[in-house]
Amino acid sequence: MRRGAGFWAGLALAVLVALFLIGPVVLSVLAGLTRNYQRGILESGVTLAWIGRVLDLYAHTIWLSVGIALATLAATLILGVPVAYALARRPGRAARLFEEMLVMPVAIPGIATALALILAWGAVGSFRSHWSFILAGHVLFTLPFMVRATLAVMLAVDLATLEEGARSLGAGFLVRFRTIVLPNAMPGILAGALMVVTLSLGEFNMTLLLHTPFTMTLPVGLADAYASMRLEIGSAFTLVFLVLLVPLLVALQWAADAAAGMRRR
Repeated sequence: MRRGAGFWAGLALAVLVALFLIGPVVLSVLAGLTRNYQRGILESGVTLAWIGRVLDLYAHTIWLSVGIALATLAATLILGVPVAYALARRPGRAARLFEEMLVMPVAIPGIATALALILAWGAVGSFRSHWSFILAGHVLFTLPFMVRATLAVMLAVDLATLEEGARSLGAGFLVRFRTIVLPNAMPGILAGALMVVTLSLGEFNMTLLLHTPFTMTLPVGLADAYASMRLEIGSAFTLVFLVLLVPLLVALQWAADAAAGMRRR
């Protein structure tokens, strides 16, 4: 089939947009691998020394961010899946109102949410200086994404009818939840997990106000590297962030696609 001028124009526009979005990231990665970015990569050569410097200075921020992201995922799974199930089984005006209230932390600036957390819980023991304080903010921010993604799939598969059939065969609640609800909702749960992990790893606005010098996360460390270190170190930090994040995104996306394919079959 012969492609018209509209196809080639659209393709050219897509390539330009991709270059506009990806180009700065590529330049930042190259700067992190260059001995002296001001002289250029061809003249000064390639080095991994800046990555080593980042790992020496900021390794603790990387592991802390991964730990907080996994803890956030666990918390949103424990809280979000039951909430989505309750909203799917009891639709109505009250459920919609609760869902809109749940999304409020996403609608307001992260710094405002962080300030509210500090005012409410900042004076409770050592909670303010512990990494769990950041965890509380991340759960508050990411929980709506888990609930929305899971709820959308639960509503699409008509859980009420499926559970009624299982109940008529003698299945109790726990059996229905384990064999009917979770398998059918798995694509939404995995999609929500993808958003929760990536948002937690990359969250900056709220974390900037919640962190302490002992609970610095990866995005805050990245900002600190760009502000106080050489450009090459900040760029190397960006490369480390991408190496950490991209495989995780690919793995979670693969799991979500696999779960969706199994549900269709």
